[in-house]
Amino acid sequence: MKKSFAVIGLGRFGGSICRTLTEEGMEVLGIDVNEERVNEYSMIASHAVVGDTTDENVLKSLGIRNFDHVIVAIGDDIQASILTTLILKELGVARITAKAQNDYHGKVLKKIGADQVVHPERDMGRRIANNMASNSVLDYLELSAEHSIVEIAANKKLSGNTIMDLDIRKKYGLNIVAIKRGEEIIVSPQAKETIQSNDVLIVIGNDQDIDRFEKKVLE
Repeated sequence: MKKSFAVIGLGRFGGSICRTLTEEGMEVLGIDVNEERVNEYSMIASHAVVGDTTDENVLKSLGIRNFDHVIVAIGDDIQASILTTLILKELGVARITAKAQNDYHGKVLKKIGADQVVHPERDMGRRIANNMASNSVLDYLELSAEHSIVEIAANKKLSGNTIMDLDIRKKYGLNIVAIKRGEEIIVSPQAKETIQSNDVLIVIGNDQDIDRFEKKVLE
């Protein structure tokens, strides 16, 4: 079933979400105070409008509460971000995701009702740093302040062993939730599954445990 989204703020982050959701076939309304940005995305999103989302009447006129999911991607104006999120919550929007500039901003957004808070600049920085620090870590996704999912290329220490042989759950507190093998994805692999040289392991766990595993097995 096609979902409806509203993206408030069409800068680099919001614009990327708007474009991707549209490419996925979703109904997307783009909103920004900048007319040039709106004109740019009027050819991309289902609809794009100029509007000040700190004005409750503007949001009401757009029927914002009828959207399945609203993304607050406002850039540098923290006050506008907070006020917009607060109004969306009061209007009864089903799901709100908001972009935070910093940890304090994120805490405020959570307190006033954002269902999900994202830190794109911080998280991207961590992903890049993790990829640079390890030749074996292909990708990194932060799940919380202390837990992450990493994609790990099987090295010589890993390949040829079964999951039971490695026993990383007992030794490191980590779980291999899937193995990417070419075009195939093995979800919840069995203990007897043998890791092959070109496999990519998708591992979930505490960041400190992931770090121990990287230093002990991947370096």
